[in-house]
Amino acid sequence: MTYTLQFIPEIEEDAINSYAWYESKSRGLGEDFLRMFYACANEITWNPLLCSKVNQNFRRRLLRRFPYAIFLR
Repeated sequence: MTYTLQFIPEIEEDAINSYAWYESKSRGLGEDFLRMFYACANEITWNPLLCSKVNQNFRRRLLRRFPYAIFLR
């Protein structure tokens, strides 16, 4: 079974801002960040229960290599 993942507009804006920040630090790093972000988002749609439970309503998926997390409910 596949789940649907919807981001609120603030999350998409934050991801784009993070892309710009990483890209300003090193060319291509922003692309790596977005690739990792969307790969993690895709993994969540396949099995959200693998994400760590942080309280009764929310789970968290940490991105590899970047200090960033996707929270979901």
